[in-house]
Amino acid sequence: MAARMAKGVPQANGQIAVEPLMDVQHVASAVVYMAGLPLDANVQFMTIMATKMPFVGRG
Repeated sequence: MAARMAKGVPQANGQIAVEPLMDVQHVASAVVYMAGLPLDANVQFMTIMATKMPFVGRG
């Protein structure tokens, strides 16, 4: 899904730039962690992003 990000995508300023990527295994590990929690606990928020991503969200 992120292959086009590695090639470069349009930015807010009109330039084309490569987006930082991370290994999908990190996301899978987070899902496994949440699935392993007991039913009386949950994760309200979890942001997983590439270390060099400049902003949380777009825009």
